[in-house]
Amino acid sequence: MRDYRERLAYYLRTLRGEEGQIAFAQRIGVSQSTLQRLEMAEQNVGLDTLEMICVRLHCEIGDLFPPLPTDR
Repeated sequence: MRDYRERLAYYLRTLRGEEGQIAFAQRIGVSQSTLQRLEMAEQNVGLDTLEMICVRLHCEIGDLFPPLPTDR
């Protein structure tokens, strides 16, 4: 089973799309370096940060952890 960090990373990368990391990081309320680590599944994230991301993206916490696509 893949862990929640990978699922969050996938969600953030997918949602950001072609938007630059700096602009997207500002939009969700984290630094660019934090976003980079989150997108690479290299950083744990606290509930306060998850809540802030949800508020900024107008989503529920469960939305941040979608199922990952199957392996190719």
